Amino acid sequence: MDLAQSLKIALNALRVNKMRAVLTMLGIIIGIASVIAMVAIGAGAENIISQEISSMGSNLILVIPGSTKTGGVQMGPGAMPTLTTSDGEAIKANCPSVEASAPNIRVMSQIVYANQNWSTQVTGANADFLVARDWPIVSGRNFTKSDVDGATKNCIIGKTIVKELFGSSADPVGKIVRIKKVPFRVIGVLKKKGQSAQGVDQDDMVLIPITTAQRKVFGNPFPNAVGAIIVKARNKNAISRAESEITALLRQRHHIGAKKDDDFTVKNLSEILAVATNSSRTMSLLLATVASISLLVGGIGIMNIMLVSVTERTREIGIRMAIGAREEDILLQFLTEAVLLTLLGGLIGIGLGVAGATVVSKIFSWPILVSVKAVAVAVVFSACVGIFFGFYPARKASSLNPIDALRYE
Repeated sequence: MDLAQSLKIALNALRVNKMRAVLTMLGIIIGIASVIAMVAIGAGAENIISQEISSMGSNLILVIPGSTKTGGVQMGPGAMPTLTTSDGEAIKANCPSVEASAPNIRVMSQIVYANQNWSTQVTGANADFLVARDWPIVSGRNFTKSDVDGATKNCIIGKTIVKELFGSSADPVGKIVRIKKVPFRVIGVLKKKGQSAQGVDQDDMVLIPITTAQRKVFGNPFPNAVGAIIVKARNKNAISRAESEITALLRQRHHIGAKKDDDFTVKNLSEILAVATNSSRTMSLLLATVASISLLVGGIGIMNIMLVSVTERTREIGIRMAIGAREEDILLQFLTEAVLLTLLGGLIGIGLGVAGATVVSKIFSWPILVSVKAVAVAVVFSACVGIFFGFYPARKASSLNPIDALRYE
């Protein structure tokens, strides 16, 4: 008997016992659906983190004010402005492993054009800010040294600002906008970056020269103080050296003794995001492993049902052997039934898994990524489960004695 005949007999057997077949496949369906859904959701999370890494820039180091003591009281990180514009310039000039250094300060403010206004994040920065963030300009130009040194009233805006104030198709370069009643000329438009992993619109931002922000717009009781310094290392291998160079330089500039704590914090953003990626991958693997238990339970269920089927069809097996069926024919027949059960369950599970992941995506606005590889693995795994758990019942059926099988009541 060939495979086609075995498949036909298996389909007839499943058609006769539809409800039992569905209940037998239930464990496989749940297991495959859970694995596909969890892998899709986990892959979506990894994709978000990858996009976050790309949107932030590469080889980034963040320097922020650290803890300080005031009147004997330990203040939290960032409580006191311990970093200045000069620190950022010194990092660029004296740290060989650093490609760009961008001291910056940020404030939420209204930006006005004609009769339109929009509340946005206004960032005071230098020309290195866009270099560090790997953020190209699609229209106009970046700041120059003279913009920063002269505290000019020029600004660069993101795509969201263009849309809200000028309309999506307009070119705002050369137009005059007002920030805190101060007129600024738009000299550049940033390329669209989209939302960050936290759901923040990165294009909803206005850049102005940091000196202009400090002297003419924000006002600051601490002259030249900045909220953070974004540093870009020359390459991935230079990040650790850049961290060491920055730490040594700032300790020297801030006159910090050998036994005293830093009044700043240096963070390697690549490491932070790598940890987040690994955590996401580990969680996805854990969830998929838990879901795989359903596959094991489903496989055991298939083995039990197939054993029951062998018992119920003992006389049928005896008749087939009596008219010439070989042991391998009986083995192939029951093994085909088991594999067919798991494959059908796997295909239904894949459909339900994709549908479930899509529902989660719609409800929680969480992106998913259905992997063709994961689907292929699920199909192959389903077949393997059928072969593994179906072999014993099939072997038992094929090893029956024809005389005993015919006498079975």
